[in-house]
Amino acid sequence: MDQELHRLPIDRRRFIAVSAGGALLAALPLCARAAAKFGDLDYGIASVDPLYAAAYVTFKNGYFEQEGLDVKYLDTQSGPRTKQLLAAREIFVGTSGVSDAIALSLAGKQATVIYGFDQRVPFANLLIRKDDFDSGRIKTVKDLAGKTIAVTQPQAATWLMATYIADRFGFVKDVTIRGLGDFTTMLGALKSKQVDASIATISMLDTAKQQGWGHTLFDVSDSASWTETFGGSLPGVGCYVLADSIGRRGDAIQAFVKAMRRGQAVLNGSTPDQIIGLIYDGYLGSYDRAATLRAVSVYKSGVWSADNLVSPEAFGRLTKIMGGGRMFSDDEMKAVPYGRMVDMSFVTKANA
Repeated sequence: MDQELHRLPIDRRRFIAVSAGGALLAALPLCARAAAKFGDLDYGIASVDPLYAAAYVTFKNGYFEQEGLDVKYLDTQSGPRTKQLLAAREIFVGTSGVSDAIALSLAGKQATVIYGFDQRVPFANLLIRKDDFDSGRIKTVKDLAGKTIAVTQPQAATWLMATYIADRFGFVKDVTIRGLGDFTTMLGALKSKQVDASIATISMLDTAKQQGWGHTLFDVSDSASWTETFGGSLPGVGCYVLADSIGRRGDAIQAFVKAMRRGQAVLNGSTPDQIIGLIYDGYLGSYDRAATLRAVSVYKSGVWSADNLVSPEAFGRLTKIMGGGRMFSDDEMKAVPYGRMVDMSFVTKANA
């Protein structure tokens, strides 16, 4: 698999621009680039969504430059693509599901998680069409047996969430999980009845509701449902690097994490309205503004991690979900323990 990752054709120009509604974040002043104390690095994020607000705030407020870095943003469009680009050293830091970092390590490219975005997987929601709910065709999660659920790509974090939920509710052997690409494509496929349900971000849920055709079947903001299904806090999205990068460019990683922590501090101390006022026009304009505000409100109320730490307990829940034959065997998961996969020293030092 490692060789396959290196053979992937990569068009760097394609990934320099973010998707519709975003900003070309690589366009920094030349003087800032020349003065970057810790050099430049490419930072790949798996999609465009309010859940990545800490990164958008960090770019918007110039924190990377202030910490001595010239950081170029690449929309990598999916978790699998993010880990492929990292394995090929086309990016230096990746942000996608923490499960992607684990999968990459098991494929022979040891990765290390250096920063956590959340404590509850923000894209583990299930979205269906309102007419299917109103007609009684799909009333509960169990009614998805025999039907099709959209995800980004097979083996992606969205795929893992769909697989785990289907397994948890007893119909994993009687469901089709279909990889469609990015969140926008998934939303369009559900609306046009190409699939019966979709794993969804909060913004996807609200966009479908605003348009009058969507209904939420499983919502991560429902604490009781979340705890019953997942058991507690769980790292969904994080920043990860190749493990050998820590020895080569530890100072750059520390500067990166410190800048991101400053971005998170803005989120911690701001209202949803203030956050949207700061980042909506530059980064999230392809989404309905009201839906984006609702997403940020939900993320602030218990999804985002205020301290960006990934705990051993939360990581352990994730590895159990990935194991059991869903993504890997339990024996395979023993090869990626917390101590090998996670380094929170950069966050701890940034917090000091």
